[in-house]
Amino acid sequence: MKNFARITAGLMLSASVFSHAWADEITLWTMEEQPERMAAQEKIAAAFKAKTGHDVKIVPVTEKDIATRATAAFGAGDLPDILNHTVQHLLPFASAGMLDSGAATEVVEDLDMGTFAAGPLNMAKSNGEIVSVPTDGWTQLVVYRADKFKEMGLNPPKSFDDIKAAIDKLHNPPEMYGFVAATKIDETYMMQLIEHISLAAGYSPVNADGTINEDTDKLKTVLEFYKVIADASPQGDLFWKQSRELYLGGKAAMIIWSPSLLDELGGLRDSAPVTINDDPTTKDLAKETGFVTVFSGPGNDAGAAYADVRYLGITNDANTEVAQDFVKFVLSEGYADWLGMAPEGKFPVRKGSAPGKTDYEAMWSGLDVGVDRKEPLSNIYPKDVIDDIVAGLSVGDRWGVADGQLETASKLVNARVMAQVIRQYIDGELDIDAAAAKIVESHKAL
Repeated sequence: MKNFARITAGLMLSASVFSHAWADEITLWTMEEQPERMAAQEKIAAAFKAKTGHDVKIVPVTEKDIATRATAAFGAGDLPDILNHTVQHLLPFASAGMLDSGAATEVVEDLDMGTFAAGPLNMAKSNGEIVSVPTDGWTQLVVYRADKFKEMGLNPPKSFDDIKAAIDKLHNPPEMYGFVAATKIDETYMMQLIEHISLAAGYSPVNADGTINEDTDKLKTVLEFYKVIADASPQGDLFWKQSRELYLGGKAAMIIWSPSLLDELGGLRDSAPVTINDDPTTKDLAKETGFVTVFSGPGNDAGAAYADVRYLGITNDANTEVAQDFVKFVLSEGYADWLGMAPEGKFPVRKGSAPGKTDYEAMWSGLDVGVDRKEPLSNIYPKDVIDDIVAGLSVGDRWGVADGQLETASKLVNARVMAQVIRQYIDGELDIDAAAAKIVESHKAL
């Protein structure tokens, strides 16, 4: 009996050594490079190792460098196992052959496709497969003074007409600007607003076959509306800084902003104080603020939401099974730590652990946000407001997504042609026909 016990113990020890010997290390290139975010990812990696025995090396890569470095690594046959990337990289990386679409599709199917928001998955589809696994995202918001709208009997700003009506009633500078729109052409912020408004109007600069859209009817609608909100804004080169400051100071009826404003509205960031009264930590403005994720233009009653989504792409150079297991771990046991890196800008793309469940959304709403002071979003905003904000991801969209032309559309975004020409139009240097024609011709030249 003693010999049997020794043999059994020896076999168990050998199995343990054998298992440890076959433990692997995979590498994740991450754009989440801030020290506190790196610490959160290291925590996830440590938990994954404790569960599986596999190491995960976390390598920070600046967002603006991710495409260049990934292309160089691909050429050298030295891609990491997993690439953290934005929606703009989806199809360029996939069409170049960097991403293992089959591996990503298997991950989503294993986690259950029904648990994911539809918008982020639709963005990632190509030839019937999901090229990269969505982890988190946000939808741009029309942020508005709900108290002022109520006082004036105005509808929430869910359409171009609603916004125009609100400007007519509330624009009273310098006490209150009807809107604060971006006019600084070299800032990404202006192109984000233009794309959001274009989606709402049902306009895309690229056709389903990849050619440039030469129909200017909806384009002119976009131009006309942008001039309306620009005319209701202060003069000068405006970008995110002015729109945030004016809204936090109670001098803007409406702005379009990312949800990173959510914690600032709650008085949790000293570098962006609420200045509507003498208390920079007040939550009064948050209580008086409403949010719209989906708004519509003429001829597009369904409207649209502008979404920015982050993904974990399993590369064609990967240790596939271990990489898949890690991505699944991030989106389940490690999800609180992943979203907790910046909850105000990382909405869960998985509402719950099974179809119909909302346990991940509930977990997310209880995560601390803020910089100088921290507390959960659920302490600042009612549940129905949080639900509405998160729901935008399900219908989140970008130019070219529906037609598989995201890669071409991304080139047009990066060229910022529309920002340049719209600025000329609102400054009176071009009339609307000349501006629309110039946009089309400039896009074709690209």
